[in-house]
Amino acid sequence: MTSFPRRYHITTFGCQMNKADSERMAGILEDIGFQWSDNPNEADLILYNTCTIRDNAEQKVYSYLGRQAKRKHQQPDLTLVVAGCVAQQEGEALLRRVPEVDLVMGPQHANRLGDLLDQVFDGNQLVATEPIHIVEDITKPRRDSSISAWVNIIYGCNERCTYCVVPNVRGLEQSRTPEAIRAEMEELGRQGYKEVTLLGQNIDAYGRDLPGVTESGRHQHTLTDLLYYVSNVPGIERLRFATSHPRYFTERLIRACHELPEVCEHFHIPFQSGDNDILKAMARGYTHQKYRRIINTIRDYMPDASISADAIVGFPGETEAQFENTLKLVEDIGFDQLNTAAYSPRPGTPAALWENQLPEEVKCDRLQRLNHLVAVKAAERSQRYLGRIEEVLVEDQNPKDNTQVMGRTKGNRLTFFTGDINHLKGELVLVKITEARAFSLTGERVEE
Repeated sequence: MTSFPRRYHITTFGCQMNKADSERMAGILEDIGFQWSDNPNEADLILYNTCTIRDNAEQKVYSYLGRQAKRKHQQPDLTLVVAGCVAQQEGEALLRRVPEVDLVMGPQHANRLGDLLDQVFDGNQLVATEPIHIVEDITKPRRDSSISAWVNIIYGCNERCTYCVVPNVRGLEQSRTPEAIRAEMEELGRQGYKEVTLLGQNIDAYGRDLPGVTESGRHQHTLTDLLYYVSNVPGIERLRFATSHPRYFTERLIRACHELPEVCEHFHIPFQSGDNDILKAMARGYTHQKYRRIINTIRDYMPDASISADAIVGFPGETEAQFENTLKLVEDIGFDQLNTAAYSPRPGTPAALWENQLPEEVKCDRLQRLNHLVAVKAAERSQRYLGRIEEVLVEDQNPKDNTQVMGRTKGNRLTFFTGDINHLKGELVLVKITEARAFSLTGERVEE
């Protein structure tokens, strides 16, 4: 492979899957001789890893691209790469809109970045968006953290939610083998990582595409089985997973999370709407009653578990009464954190073509009301931490106060306390909580 001692910069939009892909692509770029640059305007290769879930993220990409396209007219050797979901969605149309781009590549081609760049450096302009079987990645990612790491366990998504473009841009589900996942985690443990988050667009569907059936008739490989298989990796003291789909979340999985001490008692399970008719229109495959049963079962096994989720307001046809069902679900469950968004029509999705779209002012009003309730309930949930001693994995210095360090509890609550990052980074520290805010905590270190 050709080596170019040049500088690169990656800008990542969107979800944890994109961040994990960016780490892998950064690892490839460094393997072929590129060096990281903090300043995109000084880099020789600019890569935008894009997200198409929200229209504003997509428009931001084109804004960034426009600035770099102008720069390329003065610096012809500048290489522009657009990866991720916008690249997959737009394909050749992106080149017509911004002809200065050298490479357009879908997320399933992240492992092939080096080979694709070889063709670019030979003078070709490429679009790589065709479906492929994702081969096992032997590239070492350039991790943004030396403490916590993401490990992909399943790519793609087979769901067909009517608002979501992900299956169109990330392809069908492809699960990695348990052996490959454990091998990657073992290497992370040897490198000193303490925490791993297993990633998948629909993570509790893991293993459906792998061969094998048990005597009871279920798939031989499931997320539950994987957790038992990788929970004792040397050096890895905390294990998380995201994102879960209520359709596949089982009591067997909940029981495993309760039994395995390495698995953090934090669950991210999007519900999207608290109204059954809206859930049916979204093609989500469950009811709000089933969702409530899942949460109740989690709390039966782990009463203190932290619950986070995603919700969409202003879906086409949503009435005020249906929106109030979402408010009621949030009120009843009391989430530790809730990612909210107003519905945004995405190209290629069924809901984008429906005639019963809601006015923007209605969506904005409902989003504000939901966000207010979320903050109130999160603040209430936080009060349970006051006076308690929590184990915090120290990640970094508090950027707003250099006398403090920050890290996360097992429940994923960001926590600040006084300390020296040079001595505490990567350590598990006991902290007595003295202040509880809606989404973060402050405490004092407890000497063991």
